[in-house]
Amino acid sequence: MNNRLRNFNYLIGCEKTKQAIALDPLDGEAMVALAAQQGWQIKLIINTHEHHDHIEGNPAVQAATGAEIWASEFARGKIPNMSRGLMANEEIELGTLKFRVLPTPGHTPVHVCLLTLSEDTPVLFSGDTLFNASAGNCFNGGDVDEMYDTFVRELAPLPDETLLFPGHDYMKTNLDFAFSCEPLNEKIGYWKAQVGDLSSDEMPYMTLGQERQYNPFLRLKSPYLLAQLQGDNERETFKALRAQRDTW
Repeated sequence: MNNRLRNFNYLIGCEKTKQAIALDPLDGEAMVALAAQQGWQIKLIINTHEHHDHIEGNPAVQAATGAEIWASEFARGKIPNMSRGLMANEEIELGTLKFRVLPTPGHTPVHVCLLTLSEDTPVLFSGDTLFNASAGNCFNGGDVDEMYDTFVRELAPLPDETLLFPGHDYMKTNLDFAFSCEPLNEKIGYWKAQVGDLSSDEMPYMTLGQERQYNPFLRLKSPYLLAQLQGDNERETFKALRAQRDTW
């Protein structure tokens, strides 16, 4: 589900039990309507973090379904009516759905991502940590060093076949930024051409392997990037990229 803020609202359903998770609902009424259309019952609301565009739909979903609100254990007091704090690497099960909670501070101190454990192809619901061709910003209480640590600790070990489901559709703008960083990278030019005429609802879901070919925040060993940014190490290169993206 997409909207004026380019948020992706995810309704994740179990086909066997017809139970579902509302992940980061912005438009709660639309989320409830979609669940009814699919014949699913929303049992849980999970928020990746506390920003308004990821929790604004919580009250409407909760009023219609009675679903509990779960988020990071560190989000208590930041997300209204939150009933359960999720711990690092905790596993969540709903019907046949199974996820691992990844602690991913950086965009905010309380951010978490969800990684599927029940599918043949892993899926990463990355919230505002990792976007197509970019990383999340650290403007509102975030920390770029924590973001770098998150990328190294939680994202780098994930296999190339992992599908990325980000929190926003910023792909076109992010590809333009990536091109400004690596203008000779043919993969960036290829994907700019592929998605140039697509709407938000038509954007492809990419794998981490594909992202590693064009996302500058996943390409810290690129000789071209290293030369341009003149970082002494990968952490400094990451921080220099984030500073450029902040003002680009």
